[in-house]
Amino acid sequence: MKRIVAAIMYTALALGANAAMAGTSDAAALRTGDMKKLVFHGTPESVSNAAFEMADGEGDQTLAAYQGKYVLLNFWATWCAPCRKEMPMLSELQDQFGGDDFEVLTIATGRNSPEGITKFFADTGISNLPRHQDPKQKLASQMGIFGLPITVILDPEGREIARLRGDADWASDSAKAIIAKLISEE
Repeated sequence: MKRIVAAIMYTALALGANAAMAGTSDAAALRTGDMKKLVFHGTPESVSNAAFEMADGEGDQTLAAYQGKYVLLNFWATWCAPCRKEMPMLSELQDQFGGDDFEVLTIATGRNSPEGITKFFADTGISNLPRHQDPKQKLASQMGIFGLPITVILDPEGREIARLRGDADWASDSAKAIIAKLISEE
């Protein structure tokens, strides 16, 4: 009897996992242009629990605080020219999709002064994205962030499901279709 119950539970879990992965493969099929660089993982990967600094001295936070929604996590720096180019596009994604099911989370990694971050956001016209920091690169290092920008997509369980190295047109129809597909699966 225990084997039958175990088999039923295993099957139910496997079907649930397969359904979740089906949503990511549907989203992966929407990649065109720059979004072809977005690599979806076959299996969701765990992320670091290292703390990062919240904007304006609001204390520390971990990625676990963002569970329950899809998160587009962008690692960037004030000195990064491609970051300057793509930040307005990330802002546009937040404007269009931000809410209970999706959020763009930006974290400046490495040496970026709070004043420099504020100036960067002002210069690029960004007012709707967070100015969080990872000054000692603990989170970035534990997540394998080498080179900037790097954008990671987290599922509502807080696991990494996709990664894009380098800049991309996050305001493209393809990027928007991918995000829309992911959050429609929720």
